[in-house]
Amino acid sequence: MKKATSPATIIMPVESQVRELDAKLLLSCLLAERGFPVVIGSRAFIHFLVEKLPRGVYMAKSMRKLSIRMFTILRQLGHEIVAWDEEGLVRWPDEEYYRWRLSPVTLELTNHLLAWGEDDARVLRDYPGFPGTPMHITGNPRIDLLRPELRDFYRERADRLVEKYGDFVLINTNFSKVNHFFSHLSELKEPAARLAAGGVETFDAGKGRLKQQLFEHFLQMLPELCRAVPGHTVVVRPHPAENHGPWLEIARGCPNLKVVNEGSVTPWLMAARLLIANGCTTMIESAVLGTPTIAYQPVLDPRYDDDLPNLVSHRAFTQDDLLSQAEAVMAGSLGVLSEADRRRVLDRHLAALDGPLAGERIVGVLEEAGYLAGPPAPAPAASFIRGLLHNKARTLSKKINMRRPGHRNNLKYHAHRFPGVTVADLQAGMARFGTLLGRDFAGLKVKQLQEHIFRIEP
Repeated sequence: MKKATSPATIIMPVESQVRELDAKLLLSCLLAERGFPVVIGSRAFIHFLVEKLPRGVYMAKSMRKLSIRMFTILRQLGHEIVAWDEEGLVRWPDEEYYRWRLSPVTLELTNHLLAWGEDDARVLRDYPGFPGTPMHITGNPRIDLLRPELRDFYRERADRLVEKYGDFVLINTNFSKVNHFFSHLSELKEPAARLAAGGVETFDAGKGRLKQQLFEHFLQMLPELCRAVPGHTVVVRPHPAENHGPWLEIARGCPNLKVVNEGSVTPWLMAARLLIANGCTTMIESAVLGTPTIAYQPVLDPRYDDDLPNLVSHRAFTQDDLLSQAEAVMAGSLGVLSEADRRRVLDRHLAALDGPLAGERIVGVLEEAGYLAGPPAPAPAASFIRGLLHNKARTLSKKINMRRPGHRNNLKYHAHRFPGVTVADLQAGMARFGTLLGRDFAGLKVKQLQEHIFRIEP
């Protein structure tokens, strides 16, 4: 009798735990429910182990030139790649987005592409190096968590935040390119000097100047905002890659200012009375949830401004304007933009705001591609050996860099982005998802393979 073939293993890497883990855990549950085994955990640690994993499908979160080496190793080992761009929703003008986020080599190595919505799919198809990779408009599992049927996943955490902070203002920052956790990794910091030396593109210099100016305006605005809402807490939630130091320095002089970056942003958005931000995906998430949002734009430049978040937010162009709008929201006289206005903007950019979940659509793509019937074909022996040796050399280099102070692979920085999770944490999250969706996710098995890496299976 012919032996039955097991489904392909789905490899689910997580780079930023607070931003990605919950959504990818939900997707993992939906996959395991259909019969797929899933390996989920720290992206860095999964890469170290990838030659030992069963042949399967690697779910990539970006297609940058920086990924060429890892994508090549994956294909040499016999894995296939399904990719979306985690930064593909709020992005720079097309030509600059292409330069920063896409590579014809990574796209050639990718078997299927997943898009946030129609606009994201359009941008990917228009890329001059697009090789005709099969494209699927599925939406993103991060948005699934904002839908009414799943919001209660965070309800208890949101309620605890309200108990702790009361009616608070949330400031979400995205200044890692000028205020990185390791300052020398701030990609757009002091771009004018590097432009003069020929070390940076003209667009990057302009974007860097704008980011630096906005960063300084946010720093200057915070004490005034704290004084304008004296009966309320102001919470600054820095980007996962940011240095908290400048924000903590201001908090020392403002009793009602807290600097916190713990857990997913979703319960914070649910608990906050008001979000203030500039040009970040969190503003889109806030619009889906229906939390009042102000886009603070004290510096304007149409070449670099991010239009999508602004279109679903109130806009403040001066500090006085921001303070008056913030006071109005906290007093209850200014609310969220109407749902019709928000959906008019969002529907072109976000699939799966209703109907089947984005995660369910992704499961469907993998089934239709044949991965439930079995894993990809094995790589030729010579290719596998090349991939094995290539990854061992890469792993050795990365582990050495983890010990180097200030390196982007440094263990301290890894712990900042992926502070750790336990089997019990994953089981609790899976059980909550199952209850909300009326599915038996609690019956799925979870096993820790090694530090920061877990296997979820039927």
